[in-house]
Amino acid sequence: MAQVSLKNVTKYFMGDIKAVDNVNLGIENREFMILVGPSGCGKSTTLRMIAGLEEISSGDIYIGNKLVNDVPAKDRDIAMVFQNYALYPHMTVFENMAFGLKLRRYPKSEIIQRVNEAADILSIKHLLTRKPKQLSGGERQRVAVGRAIVRKPLAFLFDEPLSNLDAKLRNQMRTEIHKLHIRLQTTIIYVTHDQTEAMTMGDRIAVMKGGILQQVADPIEVYDHPKNKFVAGFIGSPPMNFMNGRVIKKDGRIYFDEGKIQAKLVEEMYKKMAPYVDKEVILGIRPEDVYDKLFVSDAPPENVARVNCEVVEPMGSEAYLYLNTGINTFIVRVGAHDRPPVNQDMDVVFDMSKVHFFDKTSEDAVI
Repeated sequence: MAQVSLKNVTKYFMGDIKAVDNVNLGIENREFMILVGPSGCGKSTTLRMIAGLEEISSGDIYIGNKLVNDVPAKDRDIAMVFQNYALYPHMTVFENMAFGLKLRRYPKSEIIQRVNEAADILSIKHLLTRKPKQLSGGERQRVAVGRAIVRKPLAFLFDEPLSNLDAKLRNQMRTEIHKLHIRLQTTIIYVTHDQTEAMTMGDRIAVMKGGILQQVADPIEVYDHPKNKFVAGFIGSPPMNFMNGRVIKKDGRIYFDEGKIQAKLVEEMYKKMAPYVDKEVILGIRPEDVYDKLFVSDAPPENVARVNCEVVEPMGSEAYLYLNTGINTFIVRVGAHDRPPVNQDMDVVFDMSKVHFFDKTSEDAVI
């Protein structure tokens, strides 16, 4: 197992297209690190540079304290699992899993032992004589993972391995890969655009946008304390609600004025928000931090807003309400049996102890 370290890593395509911009990232030994972000943010390119499948334009990459900038992919002692499985269609499952070991001239007895061990771990021993076309998508993904396991590499790299699976299989494989990490106690770097995978699987999350690393922290830290508006909106489902407004002060108290809504800030926020009085800011609040007033007996009257329920999305155990203030539309998460009729006015309460504020110009978090 090994640490992986990226120092000032930059990648240009076609001379002047910057795909990855000065990334500094350290992955600890046995850590499960998630690279997450929208399509085109540079996460897969970063992974491919670690693997040696893309040359870096500048910077340094270390695997196990060894500088690998000029080390070929085959000599980096890493194993990569691709989005499209990359199985050889003319080979059996056993032959696919054993192929890398044969190239490295391992003894036949050790190859058989390693393949059988990996097949046991992934519960695919009964598939060893089949060919890829005889397998389901989930089974093919297990074989691709098994081919990586048999190598016993310093680190595993996963490039959106579950994106071709249906929702049920994705959930199942997500759990299996997490359990695999616990069992193997190995370093894993995992690329995904799915923030659910990021939140549920990773020890830490590295959020990327436009080739730039936005925030690196454990999932709860990223969720509770996003560094900027992009991270706040990308992590969380449904995403955080945002409203533009002004910070005002009256009677010694500080309020957020949305135009239709005026909500009083909690006193703990006054010091950080004082420089923004009479200035525009962006308020962010999670869907679970806005409540139907019917179920809140002690709601501060200044934090109650009259809104219209435009759309109700039943989700089984809960429902999403799309509410309109007259200026902004935002989403609220409620219990499945607590949803109001569509097109009805209702009162909601903003939990002002849970709100975030972002600078209007930089979009960096203030609180």
